[in-house]
Order: sequence, then structure tokens, then C-alpha cells
Amino acid sequence: MSQAEELVRHGRRKGLSRGNSPAQQPDMSGAFQTSSMPLQPSGTILPDGSDLQQVTVLSKGDWNRIQAQLDRSARESERIRAEKEQKEALKQQSKDLVKNWSNTIAGQRLKKLEARKIREAKEEEERVQIDIEEAKFQAARRKEAIEQAKTLQYYQTDRVKGFHGALMLTEVLKEREEQIKLKQARQKAYLGKDIELLKRYQHELEEGILQDQKKAIKALKDRKVVANFQKAQMKEHVNQSEIEQQADFKEGVELKRQVQHYNAEKAKIEAIRRNEKEDLMNSHLQSVANRDLIRAAEQQKEEEEEEEIRIFAAAKKKMTKLRKEREGELWQKKQDRVNKMVNKLDSQLKAKADDEDDRIALAVAEREALREKEMYEKQSQFEQTLTEMSEHRMEQMKQREEAQRQERRRELEALALKMEADKLFAEKQLEKVKKQKHEARGLKDFHVKQMDEKQDVVLQAEKEKLEMDKQNLDLLAVEEQQFQEYAKKVINHCDKGGRNTYPLKKAAREGHGGGRGPVFEGKGGVRPSYLVDDNSGVELPHYQAASTEEMKYAHVGSSANTSKRLGFVW
Repeated sequence: MSQAEELVRHGRRKGLSRGNSPAQQPDMSGAFQTSSMPLQPSGTILPDGSDLQQVTVLSKGDWNRIQAQLDRSARESERIRAEKEQKEALKQQSKDLVKNWSNTIAGQRLKKLEARKIREAKEEEERVQIDIEEAKFQAARRKEAIEQAKTLQYYQTDRVKGFHGALMLTEVLKEREEQIKLKQARQKAYLGKDIELLKRYQHELEEGILQDQKKAIKALKDRKVVANFQKAQMKEHVNQSEIEQQADFKEGVELKRQVQHYNAEKAKIEAIRRNEKEDLMNSHLQSVANRDLIRAAEQQKEEEEEEEIRIFAAAKKKMTKLRKEREGELWQKKQDRVNKMVNKLDSQLKAKADDEDDRIALAVAEREALREKEMYEKQSQFEQTLTEMSEHRMEQMKQREEAQRQERRRELEALALKMEADKLFAEKQLEKVKKQKHEARGLKDFHVKQMDEKQDVVLQAEKEKLEMDKQNLDLLAVEEQQFQEYAKKVINHCDKGGRNTYPLKKAAREGHGGGRGPVFEGKGGVRPSYLVDDNSGVELPHYQAASTEEMKYAHVGSSANTSKRLGFVW
């Protein structure tokens, strides 16, 4: 953007600025030159300090364009939302318009869906009704099965099984009586028919013998026919075997001829193979001869190489010997120089030996002076050490006494703390004893309460047991009544059928258990069994005989003294 356009943006389109200030002069190219003279304020400064030349003045179109540019996203979103709402309204209006039409695909689909819902609801009602009927049927079946199970369970009781066994015995006795009657009737019916039966049996025996003879003659004829057929068949087999032998002979001749031809061909093949083997052997011998020539040439070459190696080794050995001789000569020269240096040093030492005594005396005097000085220093150091040791010993004694005083003070403090701790411990022990007594008293009360609760539980259990025994007795009485009714109906039915009802009456006696003893009314009508006291283990009889009177008198006394039985069964 040029400077002229900048000026226009700030309120001046052309010409000079207000006040004819030559601050900016346009040049020939249309640009503005900025002068170095300062601008004079002539009405362009507002009271709040704003400079009108720095204020941008916009036209209405620019302002509207800027506002439109700033609000473009909001207006765009508003337009999109309005278009979406319009589309949704049109879509909903279309749906409302066509939802009741029946000649459209959607209407037909809705109609089918409604029909399907109605059909499914109807099918669901039918299924519910079927389920209800099935539940009733299953309940009836369960009830019937339960009744049948109860009946079977009732039939599996010992007493009913015993009664049914007696019923079976009654049926067996009745069947036995009927069989005896049938046997007697058959004996009476067959008294005059024995001779007639004997004649008929003899006639049937003769006819059987004649039939057997006819069958034997027929079988003989059949065997002859079979023998003739087998002879003809054997003759035919012999002829067939001769024909087969001739065919085999011809086949053997042909095979022999083929074998001879095969042997001839095989001999030719063997000759060809033998010739090939001979050629192969000759070629092998030729290759072996060539190999020997090659090996001889290689061996000669190796011998020449070994000769060269031996010549080289001899030359090398000679060079080694010369080098050793040269090294010996160099060592000898070096040894001669060393000996010369030793002799020279020896002559020098002999020249200096005369001044050695003076130097030794001076050295001894210096050494004595140095030794005395060292002894003096050692004595001074020893005395200083003794002084320091004495001072250190006194210091240690003072520190030990101070430590003993501190230790004594700590022991007294520890003793006071220990006495205080013992006092607190004694108080805590007293509190602990009181607490233990209180807990023991509470535990005693808890044990008493627990014993009472246990006693109540035992009494309640005993009471429940007695109640259960009473209910069992009532149930046994009901079962006894039902059994007696059932037995009475069966016995009456058997009486009407003419059967022996003694086993049924014996099985239908009152009292459970099936024993021969007396019925205990207080124990649910149980009839126990009494066994003899020996290895046989048989049951005692229930009848009373006169042979036991002496035994009864020995144990009980005279039976005239009492009108009641003492509970014994004799």
C-alpha cells in the first residue's frame, strides 16, 4: 500500500493536510516525501489526547463489509441451521402427508407391520393359552405321578408287602385247589378211555412204521440216482483232465522253445557284456600305466626340490656358524675393554688408600658427636613424655571421678524411675486384678445364662421330640386305620371269591413289626419279636401252654394272687 493510500485511510483523500502544512510534499511519482519539520497541532488533537490524523475513517460500505466479514461464521451457521430446520420441517410434513397412504411402499410396509403385530399378539395369546393348558396338564400329571408314587411307596412298606405276600399265598392256595379239582375231574374223565387210547396209539405206530419203510425205499432210489450221476460226472472229469494234460504238454513244448530262444539271446548279451568288460579292463590298465608315469615324474620333481632344500639348509647352517664366530669375536673385544677399565680403577684406588685413615678418624669423631646429640634429644623427649603421661593420668583420673559421679547420679535417677515404674505397675496390677474379677463375674453370669439357654434348648428339644412322638403315634394310628380298611376290603373280596383268608387275617393283625409278641399301645401299636437265647435264633411262640405253669409259679408265684399279667410273654 502506498503512502497516498495511507493518507486516505486516515481521513485525507488528496491535496495538502489541514493548515497547508508542507510536512508532506508529493513528488512526481505520486509518493509523499516526509519533511523533517515538526507538525504543528492546529485543531487535530481531541481533548482526550487522540489525534484525528491517526484515526481511520471508514465508509459505510467498508464498515458493512467488515461487519459482514466478522459475522460471517455466525451467519453461516445460522443459515445452515435454518436450512436444516426447513429440511426437517419439509421431511416431517412429507411424512405426515404420506403416513396414512395405503398405496405407497411405506404405507404397505406399515400396514404389513401392523398386521404382523396383530398376528404376533394373537399367536402370543394362543401360546399363552397353550402354556396355561400345558401347565394344567403337567400339574395334573405331576399330581397323578405323586399319587402313584405315594401308592407305590405305601406298597413298599414292610407291612403292606407282608399283606400282599399273604394275598399272593391266598391266590396260590386258591390256584392249588383249582388245580386239584381239575386233576380229579381229568382222572374221572379218563377212567374208561385207556383201552381206546391204546388201540389208537398202536394204529398210529403201525402207520408210522409203514411211512418209515416208504421213506427208506425212496431214499435208496435217490441214492442210486445220485451214484449214477456222480459216475457220469467222474467220467466227464477224467476226459476233461486228459484234454487239460494235452494242452499242458503243448504249452510245455512251447515254453521249452521259448526258454531255448531266451538262453540263446542271453548268451549273446553275455558275450557283449564280456567284450565290454575286456575293453573296460584294457582302458583301466592303460590309465594305471599313465598314472605310474605321472607319479614317477612327480617323484623326480620332488627329489629335485628336496635337493634344493638341502643345499639351502647347508648354506643357512654355514651362515649361522659365521655369525656365531663374529659374535664371539665381538664379545672378546668387549671383555678386553672391561678388563682394562678394572685395572685402571684398581690403580686409582691404591693411590687413594693412603688418605683413608685420616678420613676414618674424622668420620668417627663426627659420628660420636652426632650420637651424643641424639642421646640428649632422646632424654629430653623421654622426660617430656613422662610429664605428658603424668598430666594425662591426672586428667584421666579426674574424668573417671566425674564419670563415676555422673554414673551414680544416673543410677539414682534410674532407681527413682524404677520405683515410680514399680508403683505404676503395682497400681496397674491392682486395676488388672479388679478387671479380671469383673470379667470373671461377667463370664460367670454369661455361663449361667448360657446354661439356662442350653437347658431351655434341651427342654424345648425334648418337648419337640415328645410332640413329634405324639404326631408319629397319631400318624401311625391313621396308617393303622387305613391299613385295616384296605385289609378288610381285600379280605371281604377274597371271602366272596371263595379263597382261604387265613393268611390275610394273620397278616392283617394289629401292630407293626410282624412279631409274635404283644402289642404295645403306648409305642404306636408295635408288635415286637422275642428270640430264644441260643445259637438257633428262632422266635418264641406267642401262645400260652399249660406246660409253663410250673415255671411261672417258680418266678411269679401263684397266678391266683393277681388278675393282671406282669408283662411277660409265655
